[in-house]
Amino acid sequence: MKAIIPVAGIGSRLKPHTHTQPKALIPVAGKPILAHIIDNLRSAGIEEFIFIIGYMGDKIENYITRNYPDQKNKFIIQTSRKGIGHAIYLAKEKVIKCERILIVLGDTIFETSLKRVLSSPTSVLGVKKVDDPRQFGVAEINSDSSIKKLVEKPLIPKSNMALVGVYYIKEVAQLFDALRFNIENKIKTQNEYHLTDALMRMIENGVIIKTFEVDNWFDCGKKEILLQTNELLLKRIKELSIDKKLLNDSIIIPPVFIGKNAKISKSVIGPNVSIGENTSIHSSIIKNSIIGPYAHIETAILQDTLIGNDSRLKGMSHTLNLGDNAEISFN
Repeated sequence: MKAIIPVAGIGSRLKPHTHTQPKALIPVAGKPILAHIIDNLRSAGIEEFIFIIGYMGDKIENYITRNYPDQKNKFIIQTSRKGIGHAIYLAKEKVIKCERILIVLGDTIFETSLKRVLSSPTSVLGVKKVDDPRQFGVAEINSDSSIKKLVEKPLIPKSNMALVGVYYIKEVAQLFDALRFNIENKIKTQNEYHLTDALMRMIENGVIIKTFEVDNWFDCGKKEILLQTNELLLKRIKELSIDKKLLNDSIIIPPVFIGKNAKISKSVIGPNVSIGENTSIHSSIIKNSIIGPYAHIETAILQDTLIGNDSRLKGMSHTLNLGDNAEISFN
């Protein structure tokens, strides 16, 4: 079975970090968001992947090619931002003959039994109850878990069951017929071609689509959610190996992930900290934070902070949201 993963978005809610790298490659608990998704799908037996790339797509393609050379990867470029429905439609020729497909959005980390999902006799969509569903696709569900109605980002939601970005589709031809119809007739929501609208058209045409509730869902589009996700995933890693030779007069408070060749001296790190490879930290206190690869931090006290790749920070005690390739020095 093939999985389609759209990763063409620009990640506007995570600027400035997404000025220099795709949102899907932002690290969480020691590896990029996209790697968490791929590893989860591979553990369920999926071996063929189609990535819809766009914004800085070359970085995504290079990362996947380098880190997953043993799996079958296809890359399709979405040259204009017309929505997820349009992105999926671009993969038509690669999957139209498939009996079933799995679609997973490239910025969503979720926890559920995928093997159970893939054994469903009907198409199913992942959902999760949320406090404010207005920023998500929303499913109105019948008593038998079948979907009565799907609405993308409703102003007045009639349900609090949000779509989490996991779609198991058994009626592949009908899905692409619905996508084609919406695109040819310019049927848009919020000026985009949404996958939600195509799925609703399938339901209106008599296709039964049901729901399954995921155990956990992390929509990694905001700094706060990234940090929460980092904390939870670090706690679930049974053992984090740390090369003590790279630690000099430092205290580590678990859970902490420290990447290869990172050097830490005279510092207190943790809890809930992820540090990228080849990062240097000196005379600093850091907790509840994500530090990107090749960063350099000196004489800083950081909490609830996201530091991008190749960034430099010296002499500051504050909460920051510092993008890639930035340099700050307070003397």
